[in-house]
Amino acid sequence: MLAVLQTEGPLWWIGFLAFVLAMLAVDLLVFNRKAHEVKIREALLWSAVWIALALAFAGLIYITPDLGPTKAMEYLAGWVLEKALSVDNLFIFVLIFAMFKVPAKYQHKMLFWGVLGALIMRAGFILAGTALVKQFTWLLYIFGAFLVFTGIKLLVQGEKEPEPQKNIVFRMIRRMLPVYEGDHEGRFFKRVNGKFHVTQLFIVLILIELTDVIFAVDSIPAVLVVSQDPFIVFTSNVFAILGLRALYFALAGIMGLFQYLKYGLGVVLTFIGVKMILPPFAALLWPETYTEAKPFHIDIRVSLGVIFGVLGVSIAASLLFPKKVEPLPAPGELPPVPPTFENESQGASKP
Repeated sequence: MLAVLQTEGPLWWIGFLAFVLAMLAVDLLVFNRKAHEVKIREALLWSAVWIALALAFAGLIYITPDLGPTKAMEYLAGWVLEKALSVDNLFIFVLIFAMFKVPAKYQHKMLFWGVLGALIMRAGFILAGTALVKQFTWLLYIFGAFLVFTGIKLLVQGEKEPEPQKNIVFRMIRRMLPVYEGDHEGRFFKRVNGKFHVTQLFIVLILIELTDVIFAVDSIPAVLVVSQDPFIVFTSNVFAILGLRALYFALAGIMGLFQYLKYGLGVVLTFIGVKMILPPFAALLWPETYTEAKPFHIDIRVSLGVIFGVLGVSIAASLLFPKKVEPLPAPGELPPVPPTFENESQGASKP
């Protein structure tokens, strides 16, 4: 697996990781040193910054001789895919924060540590995934079939409201660890009467990490189908995730408006899956045209056009033909805890 890191040379990896750590340090130690409620204006500004940085990085890949236009388009396709798929993450973040009544001033902190954990976990997934694909190319066909299944499921089932409080890991944590139900003061842990307790914020953090793991199962195979270059897959994921926090505060209150985005994602995932599993079938159907030396191939420019086009149409349709739905709560406007959680809370550990 270490050989995978040599794809673009160690300097690329070291430079990119140094940039990411520097940006996280600036975020934590300069702009968000004190807990505060992130306003829409600040969120939009940071969203614009992360989008600009992601596009600038695509430009850097484009003009670099060892990488070039094809790698740049693979990166853009991966970034757009990850960005679009992360919208579901935002929806669940809203529900988790509402369920636990997390004050708006602590939500950025939760997302910061959640994103940091997500970066570490995804790095492991990506390095393992790309190494396995290089060793066993037939895995791409399994990924493709999985994406077709996921895409069709999205198209058929449509919206399905998740219930984080029913997650088995969540229930195990509440039963195994003493939970401090009082004022957490923005802390993950608290010592009460000499005993160690986790706070509600710690449970929220675990749920955020679990949410990312679940969605990574869909998103990483999708990006691996677009590109098997670990550097391209990793950097596109990182830029998409780093902009996730700002996107949350910018869009949390209007997430319910994008009613047709899920169907657009279903079409995109199905297209990517079909693109991956077509080559062997094309070789069987048209052996004179497609061979092992000259396999069936859909140009990355076509893939990028389909991804942008379908997602653009689904977003436009959501705005032009909105359904009448109850809007999701804004980050600072949290509704009462659902009865299912209140009932369970009564049996939770108390100091």
